[in-house]
Amino acid sequence: MINIFEVNETNKMIEQENLDVRTITLGISLLDCVDSDLEKLQNRIYEKITKKAKNLVSVGRAIEMEYGIPIVNKRISVTPIALVGGNACKSPEDFLTLAKTLDDAAKTVGVNFIGGYSALVSKGMTPAEERLIRSIPQALAETDRVCASVNVGSTKTGINMDAVKLMGEIILETARKTKDRDSCGCTKLVVFCNAPDDNPFMAGAFHGVTEADSIINVGVSGPGVVKNALKSARGADFETLCETIKRTAFKVTRVGQLVAQEASRKMEVPFGIVDLSLAPTPAVGDSVADILKEIGVEHPGAPGTTAALALLNDQVKKGGVMASSSVGGLSGAFIPVSEDQGMIDAVEAGALTLEKLEAMTCVCSVGLDMIAIPGDTSASTISGIIADEAAIGMVNQKTTAVRLIPVIGKGVGDCVEFGGLLGHGPVMPVNSFSCEAFVQRGGRIPAPIHSFKN
Repeated sequence: MINIFEVNETNKMIEQENLDVRTITLGISLLDCVDSDLEKLQNRIYEKITKKAKNLVSVGRAIEMEYGIPIVNKRISVTPIALVGGNACKSPEDFLTLAKTLDDAAKTVGVNFIGGYSALVSKGMTPAEERLIRSIPQALAETDRVCASVNVGSTKTGINMDAVKLMGEIILETARKTKDRDSCGCTKLVVFCNAPDDNPFMAGAFHGVTEADSIINVGVSGPGVVKNALKSARGADFETLCETIKRTAFKVTRVGQLVAQEASRKMEVPFGIVDLSLAPTPAVGDSVADILKEIGVEHPGAPGTTAALALLNDQVKKGGVMASSSVGGLSGAFIPVSEDQGMIDAVEAGALTLEKLEAMTCVCSVGLDMIAIPGDTSASTISGIIADEAAIGMVNQKTTAVRLIPVIGKGVGDCVEFGGLLGHGPVMPVNSFSCEAFVQRGGRIPAPIHSFKN
């Protein structure tokens, strides 16, 4: 039973501490849309998405009104389009038409983003997958709500360095094609290693081939709630600190579980997962960086930051997993730069560098996220950064990702404004020494020795 104290406590978290449901994401399988005729494929994709998701936005609003819980985004993820369009798309331009179909469907049903313009190439690329990847710059330039992702490695298969090299070029080309908007196309493009099969988070979301025909996933976020709770643990030992984070994560996840069950019931769609990830927003007080400061570091980037982030990530997962039988996705803590005012402050203070962020990704939920870099950064340097992050994921058997934005026409110290949930941030310096010869080798970095398990 829920008592009046718990009701009041939840109300306080919503009204004063920025607690919200970050997203309801409807996953939709498009495998039954496959056709060798491109026009028929387009029609089937549009019809299935608009039919399955026709009530998604209205159901989200109804739950908001009924329970008083803000639901910030309503989103869709679909089967990786490289698999769906492989038979019909004979050129990058053909895949571009599917991107526009996804965008049209997303606008029709009123969702914020649609993810799944994706290719899974951790061991090798089919011609269809390469065609989709090469279409990404134009697709992100000509659509508003489509998000793209490419998985270039895994612990089981190693790292596909041909794909890594290509993605460096694709990210730079995407930046150039959207240079009139501060290269914002790159904000909707993620490069993964060990991409999860049940990820409801944009921009890397896609509906896994092992999933049901459609599912409801809910992503909850509450950095402000955790930060406020930690005020009571100032000066306390680490055991008390951990217990405070764990209990708070439990409460936040229960809110997500409630919303997920209600959305599943109202839409008559199976419930997938609750993704409890402390994902910041540009709003003041809604910052993972501020949690790290409350734990005891002056700014993220100071000595002790990686240990503090590891502690936070682990306790969030421990608390969340006790609150729901279906916790999944990338649960833990995200450390995007442009979406977190505390991270922006740390960069501007000189405390946080790209290298320190890379170290922090060893223990956080994903990786190098929403980082603006100089527009004259070379494709090979971007590929080198992707390879480094993929290696961390591969060796540590965790998901890592890169979402870099080379902002054409801007350099270190300039500020870039993406707007809305994507925020703003300073352009960060990148190591100027070359990795061209390394990237040009091609082929595949083999899987690590501990990958050989049945």
